[in-house]
Amino acid sequence: MWAQVDRQCVIKANAQFWEQMLAMTFDATLNPEESCVEAGHIVGSVNLSGEWKGLIEVRIAGGLAYTATAAMMMQPVESVVEADALDATREIANMIAGTIKSSLPRPCRMAVPESAVGLARFCGSAQTKDSLVVGFRHASGDLMVRVWEHECLQ
Repeated sequence: MWAQVDRQCVIKANAQFWEQMLAMTFDATLNPEESCVEAGHIVGSVNLSGEWKGLIEVRIAGGLAYTATAAMMMQPVESVVEADALDATREIANMIAGTIKSSLPRPCRMAVPESAVGLARFCGSAQTKDSLVVGFRHASGDLMVRVWEHECLQ
């Protein structure tokens, strides 16, 4: 990756959201290949444009997505439906991407976040030429954050 986004930046952005907003803590896995999310996970993504062009994804295991949604809505997890989990995951992706964005070259603009149900299992490589994936573990399920760079002009 050309931009100066590293593993610690992603860990900090993830912790900032989960710990401050939901009082939930995660352990960063040493190897992203060790933490995969199965089919049926919820993925939230935000496209960024400007000096840095790319995508920031948050992939959340189903159980964790529903637990987090229930905490955000202050309702029992049994009352959470898929649409609620999709909405919450968009907000989670937006918050984490916003924190990571502060480390990217400026100007950098964020698009409206999107979410969907992940139809296939997802495992990521720790780092490739154009992406960085950090896996996180929680008792309710795994979470993966991917910073996927398409172009960096600086």
